[in-house]
Amino acid sequence: MPANMVSASPTPKEVESNEKWIQGDRSRHARWWYSTFHCVTAMIGAGVLSLPYAMAYLGWGPGTMVLAVSWCMTLNTMWQMINLHECVPGIRFDRYIDLGKHAFGPKLGPWIVLPQQLIVQVGCDIVYMVTGGKCLKKFVEMACTNCTPLRQSYWIVIFGSLHFFLSQLPNFNSVAGVSLAAAVMSLSYSTIAWVGSLAHGRVDNVSYAYKSTSSVDYMFRVFNALGQISFAFAGHAVVLEIQATMPSTPDKPSKIPMWKGAVGAYFVNAICYFPVALIGYWAFGQDVEDNVLMNLKRPEWLIAAANLMVVVHVIGSYQVFAMPVFDMLEKTMMKKFNFPPGILLRIVARSAYVAFTLFVGVTFPFFGDLLGFFGGFGFAPTSYFLPSIMWLAIKKPKRFSTKWFINWASIVIGVFIMLASTIGGFRNIVTDASTYAFYT
Repeated sequence: MPANMVSASPTPKEVESNEKWIQGDRSRHARWWYSTFHCVTAMIGAGVLSLPYAMAYLGWGPGTMVLAVSWCMTLNTMWQMINLHECVPGIRFDRYIDLGKHAFGPKLGPWIVLPQQLIVQVGCDIVYMVTGGKCLKKFVEMACTNCTPLRQSYWIVIFGSLHFFLSQLPNFNSVAGVSLAAAVMSLSYSTIAWVGSLAHGRVDNVSYAYKSTSSVDYMFRVFNALGQISFAFAGHAVVLEIQATMPSTPDKPSKIPMWKGAVGAYFVNAICYFPVALIGYWAFGQDVEDNVLMNLKRPEWLIAAANLMVVVHVIGSYQVFAMPVFDMLEKTMMKKFNFPPGILLRIVARSAYVAFTLFVGVTFPFFGDLLGFFGGFGFAPTSYFLPSIMWLAIKKPKRFSTKWFINWASIVIGVFIMLASTIGGFRNIVTDASTYAFYT
């Protein structure tokens, strides 16, 4: 065999380089407000614009109750995740999978946690591809009425192409500026959505009655609506990675600034979600679109600006959810395929991921149905009940105590939402796909 074909053992310097790449960026200098806008960017996204549509299937009472209960439940599980980050003295669980290994064991933990986290992150990025493309199309059509119209698929491709470049940013700290801009945009377009709906007023002959359809179809649509609401609470999948960027000392552990930032994010969450859901449903009733901005026509410049804000926001959101996936892909390629660390690894791994999410988004652009399906299948576990299960496994609260009951209530409700919305979302995708012309 030629000498250049012999696989030489890595030198100590190469081993050290590989380890540094695998370990990733370990600088921990983020401040509490970093967690606020990262969490806002992760949570407030495509889901907020579909909340009035979910209300149209749930109605005033059940819809408001589900939204309020979800807000309280996920705030509690967010608190649990933040406190479990350093539940073992001297050890920081910087990733969801690390905490899963500690809670369920090194073999079982990855099988429980990793699939759910990947579903959330990849599912979000697929939905954001669709959302970004649709809103970019809407913006250009409103801003340039004489322009030649393009297929929706082309707009999704145009939006997705930007991420081939942004995905080369190395870590969370490097996307802080993008994330901050995205958080500001989310607050802005949510405000435009509910203020625009309020200014529009109720449409003629508005109806708050349940949509007229078969009882079986309606049941599945209700299930899907539960998934759409759970999709709106998505920050848990990346909360440990966000907290990992913060400094921590025995006197001031990272959970203090992280919780401060999370509370700020949930305050922003509340002033976005509840007005959009309630006022959007009040204005358009059962005829509201699965993206409430599509119902608003006047003033055109403001609605066009709101659609552009959505585009900016989902650009940042895509990167926030993609960063942990990039990290996992690069480590897998290095460990399983002996791919050398460096720029080529980053380009290949990240470009392949962007291409995959772009392809799926172009092929299945069912905005509302995708929200319901991914919301149930991935978001309900990671945001509603997996943190509670890990809390019971690690902290072991006294049986029948208040904390014990709260955690079991979260588990029962979360499992129901997961099963119902997954079934509803998948059935609706199949039903809608039968009437959809692909790649149009």
